[in-house]
Amino acid sequence: MKRRNNKKSKQSNFAKLSIFQNQKYKFKKKCPLSGKGAPIVDYKNIKLLKRYISENGKILPSRITAVSQKKQRELSMSIKRARNLALL
Repeated sequence: MKRRNNKKSKQSNFAKLSIFQNQKYKFKKKCPLSGKGAPIVDYKNIKLLKRYISENGKILPSRITAVSQKKQRELSMSIKRARNLALL
């Protein structure tokens, strides 16, 4: 009997995580490159750019770094410029 009760509790937890319910549990991070006191995205700021590059040298996606779309475009352009000038 305990097994049946255990399964019911797992199903109720799964129902709480439904896609179609209200989005009252949103955990959206704020963009670290926008707002007051945020660093300026520039191709000369290598310390900042290295933070958004993987070990293999690829640009990390915004869903991982929580950077806004506008800043992600600026970031990718500045990383590409720094690569072109052999700074990275």
